[in-house]
Amino acid sequence: MTAGGTGQPEAGSGDKGAARTALAGLTTRGRSFLAAGIAAAICAYVLGQPDLLRVGLLLAALPLICAAVVYRTRYRVAGSRRLSPARVPSGSEARVHLRMDNVSRLPTGLLMLQDRVPYVLGPRPRFVLDRVEAGGRREVSYRVRSDLRGRYPLGPLQLRLNDPFGMCELTRSFSTYDTLTVIPRVEALPPVRLGGEAKGYGDGRQRSLALAGEDDVIPRGYRYGDDLRRVHWRLTARYGELMVRREEQPQRSRCTVLLDTRAVAYDGAGPDSSFEWAVSAAASVLVHMLERGFSVRLLTDTGASVPGEGADGFTGGGDGSADAAGLMMDTLAVVDHSDGTGLSRAYDVLRGGNEGLLVAVLGDIDEEQAAVAAKMRQRSGGAVAFLLDTDAWGREPNGVPDPINRQEERLRMLREAGWTALSVPRGVSLSELWRQADRERAGIVTAGGTHGREAGS
Repeated sequence: MTAGGTGQPEAGSGDKGAARTALAGLTTRGRSFLAAGIAAAICAYVLGQPDLLRVGLLLAALPLICAAVVYRTRYRVAGSRRLSPARVPSGSEARVHLRMDNVSRLPTGLLMLQDRVPYVLGPRPRFVLDRVEAGGRREVSYRVRSDLRGRYPLGPLQLRLNDPFGMCELTRSFSTYDTLTVIPRVEALPPVRLGGEAKGYGDGRQRSLALAGEDDVIPRGYRYGDDLRRVHWRLTARYGELMVRREEQPQRSRCTVLLDTRAVAYDGAGPDSSFEWAVSAAASVLVHMLERGFSVRLLTDTGASVPGEGADGFTGGGDGSADAAGLMMDTLAVVDHSDGTGLSRAYDVLRGGNEGLLVAVLGDIDEEQAAVAAKMRQRSGGAVAFLLDTDAWGREPNGVPDPINRQEERLRMLREAGWTALSVPRGVSLSELWRQADRERAGIVTAGGTHGREAGS
């Protein structure tokens, strides 16, 4: 048998290894026949019964012959696996398609096909394939599902060979495997217009002039089709060729999504825990902003960010938006708790300059970390924070609220620093919070005067 068309699987080294492999494949029935035959042969020798000796030799030889035949069986079989889709949200199902091709000129016997999958994806699938004719193929499929994020290997594919009497069973493995990526659930967000989303301006895109004055112009040579009204005659006379002013250049708006992954900031575990809600919220915001054409960057409390096409992060819009979202989702599929205790590393990354819109998904923060988050607001054109109420997430549905509630105090500190800060109780929808953030943001802008003044505060 050729595993995946890559060659003959190893069955052992030398004749002793081959014999051990063949005998190890004996089933319970085969071992019983072998033991009965040996016992009958011993009794026949003691009692002097030649007929019983013949029966004993037959019983002992049958499983040994079957083991030898199965071990020497050589099928040229090629196997392939296809995932549909290869990247699936948690709680959703993916289908795995298996295809077996008989590439030899001889038909195969009865084959048992088995694929190895992690236990979180469900039971191990097994299929019985009837005789496959020369050059024929068989296709089967099964479904997998996981409520937990992660990257799960599927394979290698295994074939079990049996003899017609069920005396021996050997397993031959293919060498390749595939990976199923279970990403966080993404919630569709309404197309609201958050203030300050583009370095302090409400428009989804901003434009910057390439000239700062008559004497501080960045020119370029004239190109066929340029408007003659843009010709700069003074520079044309200086350089001796037609020079034109550069037109306004579109500059893509930016958004940074900060995900708090500190283990001390969350309680509980599992698909319904507060940390999983935070990861899902970050994924939803990332996908939403990419679809709107933003340059998006994912940042964690450790200061690590997902590298993108440029310094501003992944560029949304166009054909590359789906690829960028896929890379972001792959990162969030395996993100886990960090050992950090603060947000200072993330602040060090953000302090380098204006980051456009900053959306933070935070767990439990103390007064010191709230002060660090407040300073982050100074480096962004707009800032929205979703602060998980860990006390509410940790209580049972009918639990008694904690009389010492620090949530409102932390929200007050963030709001005074200019954040649009919202508390996240258990069971709330992110789309509802997104609309609420838009309404509160609009109220802040109206109360603070013009939009530009508020963004610069």
